[in-house]
Amino acid sequence: MAGERSIEIDGLVREFKGGIRAVDGIDLRVEPGEIYGFLGPNGAGKSTTVLVLTTLLPPTAGRALVAGHDVATEGALVRAAIGAALQEAALDPVLTGREHLHLQCALHGLDRGERRRRAVDLLERVGLAEAADRKVGGYSGGMKRRLDLALALVHRPRILFLDEPTTGLDPQSRSALWAEVGRLAHEEGVTVFLTTQYLEEADVLADRVGIIDHGRIVATGTPAALKAEIGRPRLEATPAVETDREAIAGALAAFGEPCAGSPRAVAVRLARGTEGLTGAVRALDAAGLRVADLQLHSPSLDDVFLAKTGRTLEGAAEEEPAAAGA
Repeated sequence: MAGERSIEIDGLVREFKGGIRAVDGIDLRVEPGEIYGFLGPNGAGKSTTVLVLTTLLPPTAGRALVAGHDVATEGALVRAAIGAALQEAALDPVLTGREHLHLQCALHGLDRGERRRRAVDLLERVGLAEAADRKVGGYSGGMKRRLDLALALVHRPRILFLDEPTTGLDPQSRSALWAEVGRLAHEEGVTVFLTTQYLEEADVLADRVGIIDHGRIVATGTPAALKAEIGRPRLEATPAVETDREAIAGALAAFGEPCAGSPRAVAVRLARGTEGLTGAVRALDAAGLRVADLQLHSPSLDDVFLAKTGRTLEGAAEEEPAAAGA
């Protein structure tokens, strides 16, 4: 339908036994052809949200529409419109890559000739043409992730869900997958809902980002807009002697407001941007204060997360309750 959003969520809740709310009342909109990056640490609620949106878990409360269909009452229509490559790829180690694709094509009702053409096309697109007739049991982790992506695309879905698709991949495999995801969205108009805990991945791929923490969305917008909210760079000084921490904090306070930083560091948001760096270094030197490390950080998505939650994304990981077993 013209003007229809690809994903529309209002007050979505998913609660597990013991009253644990993995998703705690989120609202979210994703437009057609958009790459939406769902960013957060392990345990934040990313994977649980995807399981609900792909009809693999029922919502506890709230409403979620995918391709205009309610995930709770119109599951078959949702599944017909989406493709999904989740964290655990369901691959048979004794089948080849080509056999996997032929089987998936058959399950979607493609005739024999179309199965062959579609398999050849998708294997080429994900860089597995040369390994097509090898058993999947001998594939690397990156090859399995790329095959899983190809399987998700067999029926030409309007919306593609990718749940941490590059976890554990080498840089070359990651770049190849990024290129294909970008092509799908920008050339074919596929909407991509991408969960990730990698800041670079969200920054490179996403048109918009939602940052989730403890089941709630704490920030949303384009990567550029979110970083612009932070604006000024962060200076972090790690004391060479722990007893100098308060003195270093006092010296740096003249150059910006204190902010959260790395666990052992004293951090300030520089009031005059990078121009304040020289003065801060001179002030530390004049006071005879030694630092083990001094770092200047340009605003990043991790700074956005830090500003919204008081901790860094990389240091905020727990296992997501019950989601893995769901």
